[in-house]
Amino acid sequence: MPPAEDFYSVLGVSRGASADEIQRAYRKLARTYHPDVNKDPAAEERFKQISEAYDVLSDPSTRQRYDAFGPDFRRVPEDADPATWGRARAGSSRARSSRSWEEEGFPEGVRFSTGSAEGIDLDDLFGGIFGGGGRRSSRGPISGPDQEVELELTVEEAYRGGTRKLTLEGPGGVRNVDVRIPAGVVSGQRIRLAGQGGQGSGGGAAGDLYLVVRIAPHPRYRLDGRDVIVDLPLAAWEGALGASVPVETPGGQATVKVPKGSSTGRRLRLKGRGLPNPRGTPGDLYAEVKLMVPHRLTREEERLFEELAGTSKFNPRRSR
Repeated sequence: MPPAEDFYSVLGVSRGASADEIQRAYRKLARTYHPDVNKDPAAEERFKQISEAYDVLSDPSTRQRYDAFGPDFRRVPEDADPATWGRARAGSSRARSSRSWEEEGFPEGVRFSTGSAEGIDLDDLFGGIFGGGGRRSSRGPISGPDQEVELELTVEEAYRGGTRKLTLEGPGGVRNVDVRIPAGVVSGQRIRLAGQGGQGSGGGAAGDLYLVVRIAPHPRYRLDGRDVIVDLPLAAWEGALGASVPVETPGGQATVKVPKGSSTGRRLRLKGRGLPNPRGTPGDLYAEVKLMVPHRLTREEERLFEELAGTSKFNPRRSR
């Protein structure tokens, strides 16, 4: 399995990037790779990587652990010393006589050396997970593996958050879990349920369960990151003369002012009326104009349209 791509590289920012720089980078990439916008089959997987990177780097405590331990940060014990961990990894790569293997319960591709690690005792580092001579101790606790499941939400649920009861099936049987969904989650975001993953062995703690959010297609709303796009049907005269019209948003009804001369495709922005963002600026709502005409005209409507057609010099097919 290839090594995980560095989260800073995924977002295209430096390791010293500020929280605002990380958020701006995420929003820019989300607009490019979100599955609702980019139909390339590879875009969905890329968007998941971008969302995971943002989820980790936008949280100060999680980012601190990632900076300290790299891609292994979810597996490293909470009380592990970063300096000792770093020396252990560097020393193991220089060991003169070593044997490596993949330990059950650790991510695929993570390897540990049993040779000399320049004085670093892995048994001390991991609190007794490893026994002497590079063999797993039969007495040592082994933490359970982390697990992932998909969590499908409606746009309204993603907007307001709330609580969802999930039924999980596993080796231990069926169990119900109450999940708190934060307001403003986006597709690809991961919600962590500590201790709800795979069971440990030898008295080891259970792993974590990660819920990967997927927002279901909606008959009214389209999402672009945290921005919400909605069609705004207008009568031809409303687009021509301007109007103030109601528009439905995930947070309730709002009013949008339509400027004179608005044609189909024009987007009218309602700032901050998109998905909320608990760590920064909320998304916006864009009402996209869609001019409509009556399927059937009354005699008076037909007369007025004919009068307009005979008076107006407007030609929409004339190049501008």
